Amino acid sequence: MKRRNFFGNLVAGSGLVLLNPIYASREKSNNDKEDSIKIKGRTIKADLVIIGGGTGGCATALAALRNGLTVIMTEETDWIGGQLTQQGVPPDEHKWINDFGATALYREFRKKVRAYYRNNYPLKQEYAENERFNPGNASVSEISHEPKVSLRVLETMLDPYLSAGKLVLLKDTVALDAATLGNKVQSVRVKTQPSGEIKNLVAPYFADATELGDLLPMTGTEYVCGAEAKSDTGELHAAEIADPTNNQAFTVCFAMDYRPNEDWTIDKPEEYEFWRDYKPVMKSPWAGKLLELNYSNPRTLLPKDLGFDPRGNHMKDVLNLWIYRRILAKDNFEDGFLTGDITLVNYPQNDYFLGNVVDVSVKEVNHHFNRGKQLSLSLLYWLQTEAPRADGGRGWPGIRLRPDVMGTNDGLAKYPYIREARRIKPLFRITEHHVGRTQRAAIQRVPEAEASATDFKDSVGIGYYHIDLHPSSGGDNYIDFSSLPFQIPLGALIPQRMENIFPANKNIGTTHLTNGCYRLHPVEWSIGEAIGMFVPFLMASGRSPQELYKDSSAVEKFQKLIRSQGVDTHWPYDSM
Repeated sequence: MKRRNFFGNLVAGSGLVLLNPIYASREKSNNDKEDSIKIKGRTIKADLVIIGGGTGGCATALAALRNGLTVIMTEETDWIGGQLTQQGVPPDEHKWINDFGATALYREFRKKVRAYYRNNYPLKQEYAENERFNPGNASVSEISHEPKVSLRVLETMLDPYLSAGKLVLLKDTVALDAATLGNKVQSVRVKTQPSGEIKNLVAPYFADATELGDLLPMTGTEYVCGAEAKSDTGELHAAEIADPTNNQAFTVCFAMDYRPNEDWTIDKPEEYEFWRDYKPVMKSPWAGKLLELNYSNPRTLLPKDLGFDPRGNHMKDVLNLWIYRRILAKDNFEDGFLTGDITLVNYPQNDYFLGNVVDVSVKEVNHHFNRGKQLSLSLLYWLQTEAPRADGGRGWPGIRLRPDVMGTNDGLAKYPYIREARRIKPLFRITEHHVGRTQRAAIQRVPEAEASATDFKDSVGIGYYHIDLHPSSGGDNYIDFSSLPFQIPLGALIPQRMENIFPANKNIGTTHLTNGCYRLHPVEWSIGEAIGMFVPFLMASGRSPQELYKDSSAVEKFQKLIRSQGVDTHWPYDSM
C-alpha cells in the first residue's frame, strides 16, 4: 500500500463582513426612518446585538429580522451555525420532528438542507423524490448531513438581510468586555481577528448566544455553573453535594472516509500513549480503557460492546460506529459518484472529561481544548493502527481524515462540541420535577407510561430529548434517563434582575440535569427564535421583561404572536 499524507489545506478568510460605506458616511436626520444600522467610527448601533452566531444565535437573528429589527451578530469562528456547522454535529432530534415538535422556521431549514442535495448532488431517483431523504442514513439522525450544507443554508437564509443592511455579521470576532448601568447592558466591546480591530456594539437589547455563556459574567448577569445539590433542587437524580465545576464532557469532532488498499495513517499524536492506555476513573466503574470498542451503557452503566467497520456494514448485536453519525452514504447517490461513505466522529471514545472549561480562565480553556484535540487525533490513529477487526487483524490504515469537510487545516472541527455552559438565574427554573418521566409520574400519581410534563402557562416553544448527560469533569459516568415531551417556559429565558440581556443558547434557566434535554439542536433553535420575537414585543410594550412576565394577559398576547409565526406552544398529544 502507498502511504499518503493529509490532503487539501484550506485557507480561511478573515470572515469580516465589509459594511456598506453609506452607513458610515452619513448621519440620520430626525426625519430618517430607523430602518438600517447606523455606524459611526468604531461604534455600531442596532436594535439587537447577538454575541455568538451558533444555532441559537442564527435563530434569534432570523426571528428578530423578520419582525423588523436591525441586528448585529458576532461569531467567534469563520462559520456561523454552531452545533450544526463549526462543531460538526448532525442534528439530534426526536421521532416526531418531520411533522411537529419544532418551529416552522426550523422545519424550513431542514427542507432547505434536503433541497440543497436535490439541487446540487446526483441523488438516485428514489431519494430525490423522498421528502424524508437522509443524506447520511445515520442511525442517530434522520437528517444527518455535511456541516458545510448547514452553513450554506443558514447563510442563504440570512443573505437578504445582509443585502438590505438590516444585519451586520462580524465573524472571527470575540467579546472582550461590557458596559452596564444599573440593570441594563449599555454596550459590548468586541475584537476581530486577525486584524485586531476593536468595535463597540451598542443596542437597547442583547442576546448571549455564545457556547459557554461568555456574556453573563461580563455583564454581571447572575448565573450558575455545574451540578446543583438535591437539597437545592429536590431532583430525583441530583447529586448529594453541589459542584459548580462539574460539567459535561466536550468533544472535538472530525470527519473521515475510507480508502481500501491505501494508507492514510497520520503521524502518531504527541499524547497517543497516554490516551491509548487511559482508563477512566469515575464514580461508577467505566467499562475498560477509553480507546476500546466498548463503553458504559448510559442507562445501566454496565459494559456495552460497540463495533467498527468502515465499509459501512451492519453488525450483528452491536452498533457499527461508522454508521452512527454518517453524514454521506454513497448508496444514496448515483453509482460512482462517491468512492465511499463520509462519517462524523462524535463517539464515547473522544468525549473529553479530564478538565472543566466552564467559568475558568481562557488559558485553562485552551489547555483542555488542545488536549481534547489530542484525544480525537489519538482515537483516529488508534482506529487506523490498533482497532480490532472481525478478521483478527488490527487497524484500518485506509481511514482518511477529511479536513475539507470540517473547513480546517488540521481536519478537526473549528470549535469543540460544548454540552454545558453557564446558566442564568432565571425568574423560573426548569427542574426534573417538570420534565423527568419518573419524577413526574410520582408527582401525578400515575404510571410512568401515563405521565406528562408540566403544562407551562407561559410556554413559548416545545421540544423533546431524553435527559442525556455525558461523563463529566466531576467524575460522573453517564446520567441518562427518560424525560417527557416538554415546553419551553418564558420564565426560564428571563434573568432575575437584568432587563435587556437574554440567553439564546444552552444558557437558559435549567439545572445541570434538565440541561441534558434542553441542549440539542431543535431546542436551542426554539430558544433563540423565542428571544428573537420577545425583543421586538418588549420594545413595543415599553416594559421590562420582569414586569411583562407578571402580566398574564401580556404573556398570552405574546404567545398569540409567536403562534402566528409558526411556533407551537403545546404538544399535539392526539397526533402522537
